[in-house]
Amino acid sequence: MIYPKIGIRPVIDGRQFGVREDLEQQTMDMAYAAQKLIESRLRYPDGTKVQCVIAPKTIGGGAEAYECETFFQTQNVCATLSVTPCWCYGSETMDLNPLTIKAVWGFNGTERPGAVYLAACMAAHAQRGLPAFAIYGKDVQDKWQSDVPESGEIPEKKAYMPIPADVEEKILRFAKCAVAVGVMRNKAYVGLGGVSMGIAGSYCNSDFFQKYLGIRAEWVDLTEILRRIHLGIYDHDEYEKALAWVKANCPEGYDVNRDVPEDKEIDPFGIKKPRTAEEKAKEWEFIVKFTLIVQDIFFGNPKLLEMGWAEESHGRNAILGGFQGQRMWTDWLPNGDFTEAILNSSFDWNGKKEPSILATENDGLNGTAMLFGKLLTGTATIFADVRTYWSPEAVKRVTGVAPTGRAAGGFIHLINSGAAALDGTGACRDENGTAVMKPWWEVSTDDIQAMLAATDWAPANLGYFRGGGFSSHYRTRAEMPVTMIRVNILNGTQPLLQIAEGYTVDLPDEIHQPLDERTDKTWPTTWFVPNLTGEGAFTDVYHVMANWGANHGCLAYGHIGADLITLASMLRIPVSMHNVSEDRIYRPHTWSAYGTKDLEAADYRACADYGPLY
Repeated sequence: MIYPKIGIRPVIDGRQFGVREDLEQQTMDMAYAAQKLIESRLRYPDGTKVQCVIAPKTIGGGAEAYECETFFQTQNVCATLSVTPCWCYGSETMDLNPLTIKAVWGFNGTERPGAVYLAACMAAHAQRGLPAFAIYGKDVQDKWQSDVPESGEIPEKKAYMPIPADVEEKILRFAKCAVAVGVMRNKAYVGLGGVSMGIAGSYCNSDFFQKYLGIRAEWVDLTEILRRIHLGIYDHDEYEKALAWVKANCPEGYDVNRDVPEDKEIDPFGIKKPRTAEEKAKEWEFIVKFTLIVQDIFFGNPKLLEMGWAEESHGRNAILGGFQGQRMWTDWLPNGDFTEAILNSSFDWNGKKEPSILATENDGLNGTAMLFGKLLTGTATIFADVRTYWSPEAVKRVTGVAPTGRAAGGFIHLINSGAAALDGTGACRDENGTAVMKPWWEVSTDDIQAMLAATDWAPANLGYFRGGGFSSHYRTRAEMPVTMIRVNILNGTQPLLQIAEGYTVDLPDEIHQPLDERTDKTWPTTWFVPNLTGEGAFTDVYHVMANWGANHGCLAYGHIGADLITLASMLRIPVSMHNVSEDRIYRPHTWSAYGTKDLEAADYRACADYGPLY
């Protein structure tokens, strides 16, 4: 993989004979410090440390800015961070590449006017229509002093001027989100099948993917999966390994079909008749082959080339995809729940692995929300129906018990047929024994075993899935910080982002069981409580549910709303609903030109004015 990089531009006062010479080391030291910060703290989705490149020399004018840009074009630079401790020549030194995400760090000191350059440069970016993020420390620092050598390695015992915490936070947020933009660029969304049950998010809007994300939209007819199964176009050794793992680690859960009385008048074809053990074993064999084939379609597989299938070996360069499932497939063939759950999880039969985004019911918009969450956290994300708001009064009426703690004001039931990543069990533990969802590269063997132990695989409800299959079944048995996310499209063209930070809650059995069984006791359940602000959509839990834009949403681990807002601004996607405090919001500097009192309205105006990133 050619990784997208952060390009660091050391910008300097170009005046010779004492001014520039005095600033060379200080300016380069800022660049080295920024590089060290980013490379030590951030990772790509595959777990590799994020890479920075620094311009070959300081930039004092237009000619050197061109030399920097020429070098960056050879390095797959997706974003630039210009750093300076001094006054420089704004429009002569700024980054003019329309495809890079831009930030400028102006050192807050009194010896040289780095902050003045920052302000002049922001004005130039605004006038030229090139949004840029401003990075400026709150407190005045002494003159930047550093012993950072040219290698960028800072010896542990050497003193150097640290980056202030507020500056560090902005640099890292900018770099994290810009890398996410770079990772998405020139990848593909692969839709397996068509629209599921008339769900609007299942309609693959190629203009959205191309213009806002830089992602190619591709479609694969479901007969391609059947062709590969029929012709044996999959890794047969891997199939045997995966099937053995399933038999050893995926116990069968409750078969709800046994509760359905036989009624030939209602079901003359015996569709709801429970499957035999032999039939279930055949379904598992089909499902495992299906899972391998979906991976091959998405990412390619050199094994297929060895088998003589060169075209199939390439894959489709996917970064996410979706599977239609209902109804044309699942009325006849096993559902995709296992495939979706295991691809979205942080492990499979080969151990820990990067989660692969596969959206249920081909809901590419929810898949996009899942992708955002994964790129910003490195963790698996949880696909779910935003199914039911339970008020405290309704809970008390149905169960006889009033909810308490975080759940006292009501909660939202997140549940869907068992396609949710197993990380949602809450079974992973950190060094303190706290329930967490980990970046996939930190997942341990013990974590994997705990997630498997917390999950069983219930035979599919044949009333919904006539073709059978198995649903992951678990209950999120933990209180964890999470962010619920959704991408919607308004009027056919305008994408919008919704964000709700909150917590999962583990309800007592006397509440959980009767509520869960009212929906489907064979599906994975997560109870979610959003953080409330007392205003607007976050007046109470009911209004969060009432204002949610679609039937689906996803959960990402942690309170990442501020990161999502920054990412959305880079992509020019307005945020229509969020509960992030204003002091955490970080958008391009020019957004303030569209208003500083009503930030939501200003975001809409700025995104409309600049238009999609691509």
